[in-house]
Formats: sequence, structure tokens, C-alpha cells
Amino acid sequence: MRSIWRGAVSFGLVSIGVKLYSATEDKDIRFNQVHAVDGGRIKYKRICSIDGEEVEYSEIAKGYELPDGQLVILTDEDFDELPLSSRREIDVLQFVNQDEIDPIHFEKTYYLEPDGPATRPYVLLRDALANAGQVAITKIALRQRESLAALRVRDDVLVLHTMRWPDEIRRPDFGFLDEDVTVRPQELQMAEALISSMSGAFDPHEFTDDYREAMTALLEAKQTGGEVQPVPETADPGAAVVDLMSALRRSVEKARGGAADDDAPAPAKRAPAKKATAPRKAAAEAAEAAEADEAPAKRTARKAPAARTPARKTAGKAPAEEAPARKSTAAKKTTAAGKTTAAKKTTAAKTADEAPAKRTRRSA
Repeated sequence: MRSIWRGAVSFGLVSIGVKLYSATEDKDIRFNQVHAVDGGRIKYKRICSIDGEEVEYSEIAKGYELPDGQLVILTDEDFDELPLSSRREIDVLQFVNQDEIDPIHFEKTYYLEPDGPATRPYVLLRDALANAGQVAITKIALRQRESLAALRVRDDVLVLHTMRWPDEIRRPDFGFLDEDVTVRPQELQMAEALISSMSGAFDPHEFTDDYREAMTALLEAKQTGGEVQPVPETADPGAAVVDLMSALRRSVEKARGGAADDDAPAPAKRAPAKKATAPRKAAAEAAEAAEADEAPAKRTARKAPAARTPARKTAGKAPAEEAPARKSTAAKKTTAAGKTTAAKKTTAAKTADEAPAKRTRRSA
């Protein structure tokens, strides 16, 4: 168990440190509201009735409506300023016989445990209450509410019962109470005999919750028969934000002249968005490789004019040497330029060879 409150029992001049624990727990089978079609949980939003907007917890305050319809709004600071003398104390006010307390006043039940070195005064108060056969009437503040409480002994443990205030107990104002209704003595005698025949010692373990047992059996039968389904996964609230960022990123690429595909679906997560850049990276690498292939071809084209090889041989071999550069358009252009340069040189060489022959004919 986990303590829900920590304070002290103030008994005269004695202060007994204690921890408070819930003595009871609900065993009811609780259900969640789900969508009958797909099993999705039904959730509710805190919507303001005036502007229709969802309200955060930090913006919620407590409001009290006056009889004339006006509203008084209180904040946490207002509640902190209220005087609660029993905020961390259980003040013992009086000792009474337990039979004098009508059970209708009892509300919730808690166990008290001694806190730290308070075990000895705790046992002292427990034994004194048990020997006196009485109950201590106390006052305690829990959850910003002050309540009367009855402190008694049960199984060697101090038990605290919070109680309703007298003005919280309704008066049974029923019409038949004002009527003069009589019963015959024979009927009364038979009823008393029936009560006597059904009398016995109270043992709460002899009674069971038939409805809960039937519901448990129904749930187990459905589970055994396979009438179950996994809890559906809820939509990721951050998916919309990721899609928006992806759309914005693609818009920027398109504005810069990138090949963004407008018809391609936007990725739902960041990981696919990173993968989408792989084709662009591959294209960049291919462009770099093409430039690398073009560089040797350009250097070869530049060296071609300086070669002393005869024009015919150069013209015949040039296409074979330029064969590896056919993949590149730039290399083809370079080859064409080389052929043009070689042709010009060949023409010049022929002109130079013909010049001596003409001089010889003239001299003859």
C-alpha cells in the first residue's frame, strides 16, 4: 500500500506521527468506452462553451455559481489562503461510545500507521482506546475539505472513519410517515419469528458478489473462445507535423529548381524523407563521374595539334584513340575539333612539299 497523507494525531500535549492509507478498494469490473466498429478508445476534450476552443489544465479554475446566476471564480492561490487548522493534524476533540454514532455518518475508512519513532505513543493511544471501549471524535483535512472523523481500534490498528457533517444528512421527508398505519399482532409475531429463524453471527465472507462473478465468467468465456482483439494503436499526433515539414521542404526544393515530384505522396516519418534524397545524390555522383571521363579527353584533344605524326596516320588513328570517350558528348566534340586541326595541318604539309617541285620546274 502507498500512503496518501502524512501528519500527526494531536492527543492533548502528545503528538503522534502517522501515515494514512486507504483501507478499502473497489473490486468492480470497470469498462472503457470504445468504438464498436474498431475498438478505438473514446476520448473527451475540455471545450470552452463560449469560444469552442480546447482548454489546457493550467487554464482551468473552479467556479461557483451564485443563486442569481453570477459566477465566482477561485484559483489555487485562493484555496491556499483558506485557514485549515487541521491541515496536517488529526485533532482529538472528544471520546464517545461507538454505539452513539449512527453509521449513516460514516463515509470512508483509512488505516493509520506509526511514522518513524512514533510507535510507542501510537501503541499507547491504541491500548487506551481499546481498554476504554470508546471512539475518539477527531477533525481532519483531506483534499481541501475538512471532515469529522471517528478514530477506533480494529485488529490492533487505529482506523479512521471520515464522517458527514450533520447538515449533510438528508431528512427522510416521506408522506407515509404522517399516516396512521397499524399492523395486526399476529402479523408482527410472524415477522419476529422469521427474523429469529434467520438470525446468526455476521461473517462477511459468507456473502458473494454474484453479478461480479457472472461478469468474470463471461469475460473468461469470451477470451477462451477467441472473441478478443488487440488494442488498436492510436494515431501519432506528430505525424501531421512531419507531413507539413516534408511538404515545406519539397516546396523549397521546387522553388530552387529541384526535380520535386508533386504527385508523390508525402512520407509519414522522417526516415523515408532522408531516403528520398538518395536519387539526387546518385545523380550528383553520375555527373561527377561524367566530368571525370571528359577531363582525359580534353587533355588528349589539347595535345593532338603538337604531334609530329604524318597527317594520314593521324587521321586514321584519331577515331580509334577517341573510342573510349564516345559516352560523353563533350568528348565527341573534342574529337571533331581534333580532326579539323589535323586536316588543316595536312593541307599545309602538302603545300610545303609541292613548293620545291614548282621551283625545280621553273629552273629547268
